[in-house]
Amino acid sequence: MSRIEQQPIPATGPALTPAAPQQGSKIMNQQKLLKFASEYSIILIFLALFVVLSFTVQYFFSWRNMIGLALSVSQIGMVACTMMFCLASRDFDLSVGSTIAFAGVLCAMIINRTGSISLGIGVSLLAGAAIGLFNGATIAKFRINALITTLVTMGAVRGLAFIASDGQAVGISNEAFFNIGNNDLFGMPIPIWFCVACFVIFGVMLNKTVYGRNTLAIGGNPDAARLAGVNVDRTRIYIFLIQGVVAALAGVILASRITSGQPNSGQGFELDVIAACVLGGVSLAGGRASISGVIVGVLIMGMVQNAMNLQNIDAFYQYLVRAGILYFAVLIDQLKNRGQA
Repeated sequence: MSRIEQQPIPATGPALTPAAPQQGSKIMNQQKLLKFASEYSIILIFLALFVVLSFTVQYFFSWRNMIGLALSVSQIGMVACTMMFCLASRDFDLSVGSTIAFAGVLCAMIINRTGSISLGIGVSLLAGAAIGLFNGATIAKFRINALITTLVTMGAVRGLAFIASDGQAVGISNEAFFNIGNNDLFGMPIPIWFCVACFVIFGVMLNKTVYGRNTLAIGGNPDAARLAGVNVDRTRIYIFLIQGVVAALAGVILASRITSGQPNSGQGFELDVIAACVLGGVSLAGGRASISGVIVGVLIMGMVQNAMNLQNIDAFYQYLVRAGILYFAVLIDQLKNRGQA
């Protein structure tokens, strides 16, 4: 009886490889890359723009221009910190430009009449707080839309600035007041230090306090936040009150820089601030904000403006560029919201 020996079946093709795990790993790497690009895209744009402008625009990278750039965006940066909270809670404030003008005029008038710089600053900050309190209470308690409320306040407060000053610039008699906006501290202008302080303070408030967490919760879902025990109305009032105080402080500093209270100052300021915030990743739909993104957004707006000034581009064209930046920022925000839906 013959023995049938089983022979190994020869391989008919190349050795098999674990293709599925490799393909899954590739997809995961692509997803990580897309997530990284989404999260840090604005920083990459900022760095690329900075490098391009440094090599193509004369004097852009000079130390003197860097200081001038930081000084030019210092007031926008201050107000953007508080506008970040407004946008993150699904609201916004169109009255900040008018508040800046009114605070500057009011501060100049009180200093001229009393000779007291501290009294002028204090009353101006209280006026800003009153404007913010009115906005917040109207929106939170009477459920009136933020667009309508702050649009009304924008016109009314601008009107008060013109009425109080008779439509003229109010010169300031006490020259010591000019030190706030024009002196240096540790080699940098004082307004820059105010802006840096706002970035630090409001960055900590956003990321490390209950106030910041409640703001993001309200923006994410106001009803869910209310059910979770968040006092939504009170938080909204605080957001607008702080917004008014910081806008008034920016107005006082601006008045010190230009040595007078100007009733027509701050026009279009609110759009620059909102554009900087949205460009920095603060969602118009609420619930998403980061202080690092706001800083980068403010710097991008400032760099573009600074480069156009260095190139002597006509102011009318600058309006078009700023409008394009705002459109670009809102478009990116909408695309991000759709991607998360």
